[in-house]
Amino acid sequence: MVFTKDTKIREITQHPSFRGFGHLLFPLQLAFHPEETVQDVTDSNHFIWYSNLKTKTSLEVLNNLLERAQKNEQIFFPIYDEDEMVKDPSKRETGLFYFKGKEYEKFALINAGGGFHYVAALHDSFPQALALSQRGYNAFALIYRPEKAYEDLAQALDYLYSHSSELKIDPDQYSLWGGSAGARMAIRLGNKSELQRLTRTSIEPASMVVSQYTGYSSVSRDDAPTYANCGTNDWIANWQVMENRLKNLKKLGIDSQFHVYKGLRHGFGIGKETVAEGWIDNAISFWEKQINK
Repeated sequence: MVFTKDTKIREITQHPSFRGFGHLLFPLQLAFHPEETVQDVTDSNHFIWYSNLKTKTSLEVLNNLLERAQKNEQIFFPIYDEDEMVKDPSKRETGLFYFKGKEYEKFALINAGGGFHYVAALHDSFPQALALSQRGYNAFALIYRPEKAYEDLAQALDYLYSHSSELKIDPDQYSLWGGSAGARMAIRLGNKSELQRLTRTSIEPASMVVSQYTGYSSVSRDDAPTYANCGTNDWIANWQVMENRLKNLKKLGIDSQFHVYKGLRHGFGIGKETVAEGWIDNAISFWEKQINK
């Protein structure tokens, strides 16, 4: 079976290859109708606050996951153990979708946005994760509880560090990525002090953070090198606020790079078929620059 634009949501979430986690492929909090199709839900009425949604991009991700799952590759990893999930059932609504790159290559952890109301992974983290894996990097897209977002991100980092050998990933010089609310998560856990406060193990800070379309403005000497982008028509995140933040990082001696795209609105994601197309290659180059320092 191959998913198409006419595949119904229930056919995906209930697919035997996705047993136990298929419901996490779509935003839990928005409750898409199970009889709607992939094409039906690929718009800003369903993924609120987002733009540039592409059915083709969603299908590329979903079929990649399906193909790998059908080859008995584990594509989803819970971040909490069974005892923790029994004590707090909401923790079952979290986990990592794994987009596998080369064995023992570095990893990226990606957080979709959604205004801390829902998790727009299909548009705002899965496509970036797939692109990173195609470049050889191991990429993980986090499904988190909007009301416990920072706790879940910290737990995800703990999990990846603790299981790096069995996952066959390099835990050093990892990167944190995020869009909108997910960018706030990446920035905060990319800060050395916040990382140490929120995680339970001795985890090294991220080698860099990717921050898409967020109005987060605070800076600290403990912040990570940052690659950021935004559109000029973003009515949620002001691009000038973002630009000023990165200028302030540079004043602190922290490497940063900012890109603004004329006409783009909030939540353009990976940016295919827009003026931002290819931004992810620039972000990877910025990451590799930090790795090679």
